[in-house]
Amino acid sequence: MHRDSPSKHSATVLPVFSLLITAILWGVAWYPLRVAENHGLPGLWTTLIVFGVAMIVGLMLFWRQLPEIRQQPSLLIVLAIMNGWLNVAFVLAVIDGNVVRVILLFYLSPVWSTLLGWWLLDEKLSGLSIVTLVVAMLGAIIMLWDPSLGFPWPQDFYDWLAITSGMAFSISNVIIRKLQRISIRAKSMTAWIGVTVVATVWILATDHALPAAEGHVFFWTMLIGVVMVFIVTFAVQYGVMHMPVYLSAIILLFELVAGAISSQLLSDEVIGMAEWLGGGMIMLAAYLSARSLMHSSNTSS
Repeated sequence: MHRDSPSKHSATVLPVFSLLITAILWGVAWYPLRVAENHGLPGLWTTLIVFGVAMIVGLMLFWRQLPEIRQQPSLLIVLAIMNGWLNVAFVLAVIDGNVVRVILLFYLSPVWSTLLGWWLLDEKLSGLSIVTLVVAMLGAIIMLWDPSLGFPWPQDFYDWLAITSGMAFSISNVIIRKLQRISIRAKSMTAWIGVTVVATVWILATDHALPAAEGHVFFWTMLIGVVMVFIVTFAVQYGVMHMPVYLSAIILLFELVAGAISSQLLSDEVIGMAEWLGGGMIMLAAYLSARSLMHSSNTSS
């Protein structure tokens, strides 16, 4: 009995700790990104450098896992594209957008998960799911409403980036759960390759010139970024694979707390009443979505 308890304890604690670390790092990642941009290294180039180096290091360390890609290549390609858009869009949004607003719009992801399940997996919408959708969309309408613009549409490019990043996050998590036979290392390399490719294509398409930042800016951005990428990638995949989806969703909400505290301490951004009210409704919807997932998992077990 006593010998079993540590393993059971670690089986519960480690996934929770992994997701908390992920949420905190995501919540404060905007700050080093803005520092790098202020020193001449734009967000697209930062993303390319960080994930490109992570990809190279990953391929050197985990090349034995490459044959796993042949098992489910189609899903892994989708995972690469979704992770590419997720990371590039989120980085660009938090660098130049309002941090808390971006994170709140990102957390419309439970809405997209519910709609994807209904559309692609023929999942029936329960009463709680419908309430979740209504609450989340009302929260988004409150946040996005601008009397001068009329219809509550995303107000700028960064709103669009935040929303579509959340969509890609939802699709990515569904795929990670489906790829149970693929190792975390293989999925991580797939994600890093996807981000590198999307960032490269974006730079070429927008004709971004090579940045004129000094050498030490490249070095420290690369070092800090790669360490964060390795920690976050492995931590979130470990947590998602070893915990029920509803618990993962609730724990990852801590990103908003980390983002709100860090933005108040490290920037001059102001969170308006619309963000507080609409954001609170989106957070409530995320919680209700987690409760719905918990109820469905208990019913099926």
